[in-house]
Amino acid sequence: MNLQVLVSTMYQDDHSLLEKMNIQSDAIFINQCNKNDFQNFVYKGNEIKFLSFAERGIGLSRNNALMRATADICLFADDDVTYVDNYKDIIINAFKSNPKANIIVFNVQSTNPEREEYIIHDEKRLRFYNCLRYGTFRVAIRTESLRKKNIYFSLLFGGGAKYGSGEDSILIMDSLKKGLKIYASPEKIGTVTHKESTWFNGYTDKFFIDKGALFYNISRRWASLLSLQFVIRKRSLFKDDKKILEAFKLLIKGIRNY
Repeated sequence: MNLQVLVSTMYQDDHSLLEKMNIQSDAIFINQCNKNDFQNFVYKGNEIKFLSFAERGIGLSRNNALMRATADICLFADDDVTYVDNYKDIIINAFKSNPKANIIVFNVQSTNPEREEYIIHDEKRLRFYNCLRYGTFRVAIRTESLRKKNIYFSLLFGGGAKYGSGEDSILIMDSLKKGLKIYASPEKIGTVTHKESTWFNGYTDKFFIDKGALFYNISRRWASLLSLQFVIRKRSLFKDDKKILEAFKLLIKGIRNY
């Protein structure tokens, strides 16, 4: 069983990310910039593909890596993650010990106190009601499982796309809808700095409209209820920018316009 890390990054003009991220396995880097260039090389005994594309969009970036993946197990990654030394063994052993798992979500601790990550304390199976709190950079997959179900990232959602975020949630929900088994592991595989977001510009009208569109994509039947629980749970975050009713109306607008 082998592992590839699928890294989405932008504007890289050298290979310094490999050391910064502590890459200790095979990896595919998708570098969105202003040129097209393809490099294959060996780094500390690991096969690296460093592919540059003159295009934009996080969903497109992740799909470009996924469609070229050759390993049994793939780990999605952002360029602000640094992995622990034994991350490869942790991930492979997690899949070996749980042969039913198609996808496993791991702990990646945030070093930014303003953007904390949800901590997994016990191994558990993820369902529709508890799966929307994990970013893509925490997700490892059995590559063949997603391919058999034709599951890829949305090109409408995420940084650089029409709707500012949510490609990770859609991937998880699509996987559950198509019968894949997803588990959460308490094992820590790295840390993330959560540098400046490429899509979050505050609690603007667009933020709520995009969120409404995301909820509709996830569930047409429950989109309005998801919107209501969102404004109730998150009201303390946007209280200085929007009133609850105003935010809810924008979410409904996003649902209707999608």
